[in-house]
Formats: sequence, structure tokens, C-alpha cells
Amino acid sequence: MNNRDATRNVRRYNYYTSTIGINCIHPRNPWVTAWWSAAFPGFGHIHLGQYLKGFILFFWEIIINVNTRLNEAMMYSFTGQFQMAKDVLEIRMLVIYIPVYLYCIWDSYRLTVDLNKHFLLAESEKASYVPFQMNGFAVNSFTKRSPWVSLVWSLLYPGLGSLYIHRIASGFFAISWTAVIIYFSHLLEGIHYTLLGDFSQAVAILNAEWVLFLPSVYCFAAYEAYILSVEYNKLYKKEQKQHLLKHYQNSIVLQEMKRKVKL
Repeated sequence: MNNRDATRNVRRYNYYTSTIGINCIHPRNPWVTAWWSAAFPGFGHIHLGQYLKGFILFFWEIIINVNTRLNEAMMYSFTGQFQMAKDVLEIRMLVIYIPVYLYCIWDSYRLTVDLNKHFLLAESEKASYVPFQMNGFAVNSFTKRSPWVSLVWSLLYPGLGSLYIHRIASGFFAISWTAVIIYFSHLLEGIHYTLLGDFSQAVAILNAEWVLFLPSVYCFAAYEAYILSVEYNKLYKKEQKQHLLKHYQNSIVLQEMKRKVKL
């Protein structure tokens, strides 16, 4: 059975299974989604399963942020060098940045509210689940995974937790962009000099403009992998319950009734 067969007679459904991942709708706090969009545009939409829109907004954030030198200005502000912060900002690009930034927050909040309503309506329709998909490139199935394992892998390197729960597209995206950010931030060189005790050289070589992307990327990857592990485990239990009710409960009840009649 494929997704089309499982959802043929229902108006709404809360999941989609493919060989590269499972996209599912589950209850979310709109303020949490909006906060992730504020922390890094695109993350709120990725959290909602709106991957194409999320990836576009993420790429936009990187390009515009670097060209406005916004992170660099934030670094100077954090250290009390307000005049330096004013001097490095590219005002022309900043004016372009603000409307899109606000849109990300507003749209992710709005979508969360709408999808929460959709979730409640879809649950009542009880669409069948498709627990297994396979093609020549990959195999994907409903299975229980440890949320803490996905969290640890994501903290070691963003994207690994997503690969652990078989979210290939978002995992590859996170791994690739983390590598780009680490490369341009010179983080590994900074760690190297820090281990050698040469702290002044470590500070000098770091590119703060790119380093400031990393906290948001690491925290979101860990949060996303943990939450989705929990939700996928719920999907596994729902599918198992649906299967047992459909194929075994009626026969067990019938056998019990026959036994009572014989007695």
C-alpha cells in the first residue's frame, strides 16, 4: 500500500512516508515556531515540515546577513563598541533584510496555528498508515528510535541526528551548510590554537560574522531531531494499534464469543 491508497477516502491526513523521510503534522506551540524563525529565518518553516520554503529562507538569511555584516555589527554591540557597529552595517541591504525577517516570524506563527487545527480534524478521519517504503535507493520504515541518541548525534555535528531518524533531505542540508559555516568561520583553526594555548591567535583568526551562525544551527538541529524522534515513536505506536485493531481484535472477540457459547 502506498500513500495515495492510504489517503484515498479521507480529506485530511497528518503524515507522508517516502524513502527519504517522513513528513508529519503534530501539535506545536506557535510561539516556539515563531522564536525559531526569529533566531534564524527558515528554521521555523523547516520545523513545520515546509522544507522548500525553509531552505529558501535559510539561504536568503545567509546571503543577506553576510552582505549587511549584521553579525559583525552584533558582535561589536555585545562588546560595547557601538560606533563600530554603526560603521560596519550596510544600510542598503539592511532595509531589504527587515521585511523578510518579519515575514518569517509572522508566517511561521500563522502556519503553526493553521496546522494545529488541521491536525485535530485529520485525527478524527483516521487515515491508514503506510509504515514501509522502499525503492532502489533507500528503505524507510516506522520504527522506534531513541530521542536522546538523536540529540547527542546532532550536538556532535548538526544533521547527524536527522540522518539517524532517516530525514535524508534535511540531514544532508544541515551537514552541508554546517561544513560551509565552519569553513568560513575558521572555527577548527581557532580550536587548534586554543588547544596550543595561543589564545590571542585563536581570537584573531576567528571570523565572528560566521561563528555567530553556529549556536542557532546547533541548537535547532538538536531540538528538531529530539522532537521528531518523539513524534515518530508516536506514529509507530499509532500504526501498530491500528494494525492490531483491524486484523486481530475482531477475531479474538469472535473466538471468545464462540467459547462462551460452547460453555
